[in-house]
Amino acid sequence: MSTLNDVARLAGVSTMTVSRVVNGNGYTSPATQARVNQAIAELGYMPNVLARQLRSSRTKTLALVLTDIANPFFTTIARGVEDAARAQGYAVMFCNTDESVDLELEYVRVLIQRRVDGVLLVPAADSSTSLDLLKTHKLPAVVLDRRLRSGEVDEVRADSEGGAYAAVRHLIDLGHRQIAVLAGPESVSTSADRVAGYRRAMLEAGIDPTTQQILFGQYTEASGYEMTGRLLAAPTRPTAIFAGNNFIAFGAIQALRESGLEIPDDMSIVVFDDLPQGWIMPFLTVIAQPAYEIGRLAAEMMLERLASEEPIEPRTIVLPSSLIVRRSSAPPRSTSAQPAPAGANPMENPA
Repeated sequence: MSTLNDVARLAGVSTMTVSRVVNGNGYTSPATQARVNQAIAELGYMPNVLARQLRSSRTKTLALVLTDIANPFFTTIARGVEDAARAQGYAVMFCNTDESVDLELEYVRVLIQRRVDGVLLVPAADSSTSLDLLKTHKLPAVVLDRRLRSGEVDEVRADSEGGAYAAVRHLIDLGHRQIAVLAGPESVSTSADRVAGYRRAMLEAGIDPTTQQILFGQYTEASGYEMTGRLLAAPTRPTAIFAGNNFIAFGAIQALRESGLEIPDDMSIVVFDDLPQGWIMPFLTVIAQPAYEIGRLAAEMMLERLASEEPIEPRTIVLPSSLIVRRSSAPPRSTSAQPAPAGANPMENPA
């Protein structure tokens, strides 16, 4: 196996010069860099990364802990994190918790053992257990997408409350007065914030939100399907649905179509989260979040904290979300609640 000395002899330079080229520290002329890189290529030299990490006490590795890596929103966040990290020579490990607090804590323990330099976390619940453990081990953290009550950690998220308000205000302006909410877990801040935005819009319009159907479930297609079935089985059904995320919307759309209901003729729907170009259902009216920017800014905050020799006070960045109106929302056929179809069982697939 080739060594640093071998590279130096072949390139005709000192071992210190080779070290500067390999580590990107200090100045070397372009010609010298070319000779060193040519020697590295010819010899197949591999730097001893582990030894370098032990000397510097840094692994140049960040971890991103997500709740659902299959969700395109989180995939886009991951790309923002990775791009920002790679620009400064950091690698990123990805972990998926499936909204499980126990699995989140298990991953955090593993990441501490692996000596990552920092953890970017989408919390599975409003719990500080994982963050307390990271703090005990003096490992910096940034929370993405969601907020925690503690306020003792950097946070980057979109404006869930404001986005939900805009979505529901749009439906109200179209003439809807019976608007149901299909939210995610009640223990998750994004669910609470989106329901809060819904309530604010309804109250401003003179509509009592306690008379509406507000359902909490999971951020999954199956949960959206099940909650929509409950809406349609009620004595009266809404004229519009506000879905808490895109996967809930997928399940809702399936349930509506299986019940013979057309969107938006029979039911309008607006969704929190847009989909990347090329995904299905481009007709949805959505609240778009700057997912890539959330990831990029979170990684940059982490890297700034790692590079700083002075303590940095916890910071919170809340990015605006935006309403994109498409074909899934339209004025209701009637301003009154519509009765459920007689004899319909929305939870059974049609023959």
